[in-house]
Amino acid sequence: MTTLAIIGAGPGLGMAAAERFGREGFCVALLSRDRDRLAGLADELTEQGVTARAYAADVHDRSGLTRALASAVDELGPIEVLQYSPVPRREFLRPVLETSVDDLSAAVEFSVYGPAVAVRQVLPGMIALGRGTILFVNGSSAVTPNPNVAGTSVAFAAESAYGQMLHDTLAARNVHVRQLIVPGAIRPGDPVFAPDLLAERLWRMHSYRGAFRVTAEEPA
Repeated sequence: MTTLAIIGAGPGLGMAAAERFGREGFCVALLSRDRDRLAGLADELTEQGVTARAYAADVHDRSGLTRALASAVDELGPIEVLQYSPVPRREFLRPVLETSVDDLSAAVEFSVYGPAVAVRQVLPGMIALGRGTILFVNGSSAVTPNPNVAGTSVAFAAESAYGQMLHDTLAARNVHVRQLIVPGAIRPGDPVFAPDLLAERLWRMHSYRGAFRVTAEEPA
């Protein structure tokens, strides 16, 4: 079996994606800073018949993130799908005139260096496997700069550029890179942005190849 690794896993979209891919036979590696909360989610998945493990990892800790992904491969099997979807920190959501250089630096570390570390760790395994998918999940500021959330507007734009370059470069090696833009709050029951609906969209993005960027509001 192969593995879905979710960086920034939580009880919303992360759990929904874990359940969706788990139903297709994927093992699931849940990564975030709060290992205790993740352990509870992993137990829920196990009760559903999904092989799942929790790994403590902070995207600002490059060596820790690398170790967590390596442990997931050792314990669960090769990572075929990487989902990068951590929730931005509060300091990344300040108006532009209230955003400091340190805020911008942390946002870029979160949205560019973090994914780059993760991609470089999992990519050799995907190439050896002969297939793979890298999924980025971002808000609307990734495509439309918003002066009220300056940190994400800068960092998500850079993450988008990085993802687009990976998409263009890796397609010939059967590693597909895609971005899901979610221009609204993710909440249960929402007709567009409910976690289970977005998880289904992520599954289709993995299963059916297409353009780099997809917006959740677009027809499936």
